[in-house]
Amino acid sequence: MDINGSIALVTGANRGIGRCFVDELLARGAAKVYATARRPELIEASDPRVEALRLDLLDAQSVTDAAAAATDVTLLINNAGIATRTNLLTGDLDTIRLELDTHFFGTLGVIRAFAPVLASNGGGGIVNILSVLSWFASDEAGAYSVAKAAEWNMTNGLRLELADQKTLVQGVHLGAADTDIMAGYDVPKTDPADVARAGLDGVRSGAIEVLVDDASRYVKASLAQDPAEFYAHSTGK
Repeated sequence: MDINGSIALVTGANRGIGRCFVDELLARGAAKVYATARRPELIEASDPRVEALRLDLLDAQSVTDAAAAATDVTLLINNAGIATRTNLLTGDLDTIRLELDTHFFGTLGVIRAFAPVLASNGGGGIVNILSVLSWFASDEAGAYSVAKAAEWNMTNGLRLELADQKTLVQGVHLGAADTDIMAGYDVPKTDPADVARAGLDGVRSGAIEVLVDDASRYVKASLAQDPAEFYAHSTGK
């Protein structure tokens, strides 16, 4: 799929990775970019090709309204998300549900709303921003890990279901990006612009999975090994 001339919609476009996707889409010649957020007034849209829309993953009506407004979309970038740093055993159950409602049910709702739009425009593509935490659990991120694991296999399932309408469904995995969500963590961080570039490179080549950094490549490779070895290495125990 060629980005030049495409019409894209990016969720969570007001900052971080989402904002970088908007910038990279424009740089690659996208004809139009719908930049969405819960508060679209926070989106800086100096380029006339950018149209700000309200879209809240937890508000089904806002998703329906966005799909009705953006009927020309050919590329959907599902980037919006949260990180509550909630453990599964002691964390608040409502907060754990919030992680699942956002990453799994919220993202699924957006795809269900836009799948007919993509079909009517020739199939197009869907990019889901996932995580290395799709593949392992981390203390203080149990709820996030569960939600991202669910989103990962949802991505795989929808790839099969959308194949007949010729929609590319891509999962993008990364360790930590230098965004507000990761502020305060002293770990190697990827430039969010590199995430956007890698994802769109993958769209152009037709890749169904993109591993952005060394962390995602290491964790993916470890899945073929005894998990005891991975957890011993990652925890130092």
